[in-house]
Amino acid sequence: MTLHFDLAQTLPDAIPVPSRQDANCCGRCDVRTRAICATLEEDERAALNRLGRRVSISAGQTVMWEGDDATIVANVIEGTLKLSASTGDGREQIVGVVYPSDFIGRPFGRNTPHSVTALTDARLCLFTRSAFDGFARAHPELGHRLLQRTLDDLDRARTWMLLLGRKTAREKIATFLLDMSRRLASEGAAPLDSFALPLSRQQIGDVLGLTIETVSRQMTDMKRAGIVALPNRRTVDILDRDRLACCAEAA
Repeated sequence: MTLHFDLAQTLPDAIPVPSRQDANCCGRCDVRTRAICATLEEDERAALNRLGRRVSISAGQTVMWEGDDATIVANVIEGTLKLSASTGDGREQIVGVVYPSDFIGRPFGRNTPHSVTALTDARLCLFTRSAFDGFARAHPELGHRLLQRTLDDLDRARTWMLLLGRKTAREKIATFLLDMSRRLASEGAAPLDSFALPLSRQQIGDVLGLTIETVSRQMTDMKRAGIVALPNRRTVDILDRDRLACCAEAA
C-alpha cells in the first residue's frame, strides 16, 4: 500500500517546507549504514524515501514542542539537537542530546514527550508520524530496528542516571567529553581528539546537574593538568585520552 500525505500541512512553523526528495538521496546519505533504515533492502529504502523529505534547520530552531501532537518523526543526518522538558515553573531541563544517525519523534504515540531544538545547523530526513507508522507496520524489520534503538536509548538513559547520581563533578565532565568525542566522530572513524562543543557551558551544566561555575572550574583544572586544551570557549582538544578516561572512571 502506498501512503500519501501533505507534508507542508504537518511541519512546525519554524521549519521551511522542503522540496520533493531526490530519489537517489538514500545512496548518498552520510548515515545510511547507521540510521534506523539501515536494515532495509534497496527497494524498501526507496519506498521509505518517497514518504519523507529532507529539511535543513538552523541552530535555535525547534522541530518538536513538548506536549504537542506527535505529527512528525525524523532521522538526524547532520548536526546536533537537544531534547528538553519544562518544569512546573517554566524552567527548561535538557534531558538528552541527539547526533547524526539518531532518530527523533514518537512513533505510535499521540504526544511529543519533550521539545527538540537544534543546537547547531542540522539536516533531517523527516516523515509524518502516520506515514512512518504505516510503513513500520508493513515492514517488521524496521519495527525491530526501532525496538533495538529504543532499548539502546533506555540503556543509555540508565547509564546517565548512574552518572548523575553517583559520579563526582570531575567524573561527569570527563565522561561527557569522552562521549562527545565518540558521538561527533564520522561514521567508522576513531573518536575525535579535537571538536567544537555544540552546548554552552551553562547547557553542559544543565545536562550534568552542575552549575556553570563548576563546569568551568573542572575544565580549567583539566587544562592545567595537561589533559585537555581549551583554545576557546567551545573547542576542546583532548591531549591525554588515557588520563581523561581515568578521570571518568575514578572511584
